[in-house]
Amino acid sequence: MTMGDLEPTNVELRYKIQPRKSDTEQALAGNDFDPFALRDNEHPTTDNETLTHLLKASLGTGILGMPFAFMCSGIVMGIFSTIFTAFICTHCSYVLVKCGHKLYYRTRRTKMTFAEIAEAAFQKGPKWCRGFAPVAKFSILFGLFLTYFGTCSVYTVIVASNFEQLIAHWTGTAVSLRMLICGMLIPLILIAWVPNLKYLAPVSMVANLFMGLGLGITFYYLVQDLPPVQDREYVSWHTLPQFFSITIFAMEAIGVVMPLENNMKTPQSFLGICGVLSQGMSGVTLIYMLLGFLGYLRYGAGTEESITLNLPIAEWPAQAVKVLISLAVYCTFGLQFFVCLEIVWDGIKEKCKKRPTLVNYVLRTVMVTAAVVLAVAVPKIGPFMGLIGAFCFSILGLIFPVVIELIVHWETGFGQYNWILWKNAIITLCGIAALTFGTQAAIKDILKAYSNTENVGE
Repeated sequence: MTMGDLEPTNVELRYKIQPRKSDTEQALAGNDFDPFALRDNEHPTTDNETLTHLLKASLGTGILGMPFAFMCSGIVMGIFSTIFTAFICTHCSYVLVKCGHKLYYRTRRTKMTFAEIAEAAFQKGPKWCRGFAPVAKFSILFGLFLTYFGTCSVYTVIVASNFEQLIAHWTGTAVSLRMLICGMLIPLILIAWVPNLKYLAPVSMVANLFMGLGLGITFYYLVQDLPPVQDREYVSWHTLPQFFSITIFAMEAIGVVMPLENNMKTPQSFLGICGVLSQGMSGVTLIYMLLGFLGYLRYGAGTEESITLNLPIAEWPAQAVKVLISLAVYCTFGLQFFVCLEIVWDGIKEKCKKRPTLVNYVLRTVMVTAAVVLAVAVPKIGPFMGLIGAFCFSILGLIFPVVIELIVHWETGFGQYNWILWKNAIITLCGIAALTFGTQAAIKDILKAYSNTENVGE
């Protein structure tokens, strides 16, 4: 045996100098890839915390418009239409998350945003659609940012407007709405500085508590001196489209679905018959139906666009409702803001590796300031956001998820009798109808709001 026989071969050398792969790297390289086991979250949220966030995202100020929506549909049609709308919205959120889980395995990634799911679906889909992947990602990012950044501005106006009414009632002096909005800058910056969804969970719990108390007092007023059901319209066909536009935009929370799923400790629990999504939306649907039914039954044709406007401002319980709901909206600001922050931060974080924490907090401060400045500049921004919400939520919440599902199943098939294809065609038609009628209603609100402003000025 020569000395050459004792020398290691090239193969042996390569084996010796290569570092040992970690368990994560081996799983990524092998067939036993499990995106949920490999997901690395520094502060993961539990199922209950995720459910709390979901309830807060769905139980927004839109619920206060449900009695008006029931007036548009009729008291009987409103019940069935609310169930139908909730089913469509929940199903589209379910479809988005389910497609995301499928794409985790195809792309070997552990989590993705809404926009990344759309991009991956087009990239991994048939050849004819792969070139549209960047367009799909940009469209979703732009739509989400536009919608939720505008929502943050509207939330600022809502809180300031409620306190403006209370101050005027108690002091008899008119206070500048713009000054109240400016005064909210520091509190909004502080809530925007909450670092992640894990630490934002207690804030959402407080928001749910405030909203629950506010709704509880509202229910107290609604059950007083109820007239018989026969005094109300059962079905109102000519204004039914307006019902759907109001309800969809009130219930829709497509923008926070993937951030919630991405931050979960057990993301598999998000789906399923008894999953977090089903539990949350079932409870939300019941509350929406109950408030809509009782509100319309109590006030009939005099039902206002927000049920709080029907409450007597001179009574302290009604004033408490305004305070509680205002505080709930303030606490919800952080969750809505998180969607905007995630979109912008994902686009710039690779360029900010020296001091990422400092840049992140500066970005939060600048974005909150921009939202407040927008609210100060245009305190009548609400109707315009109704237009943007009608346009964006119909496309983002209903149309885009089913398009993604069709592309994900393009090569594997659409199920027996092509049921996925037929089902998605119906949802797409509903989305187009919501887009059309919601946009029309928003434009009417804009014209009404600014014609009233001109009349006051005259």
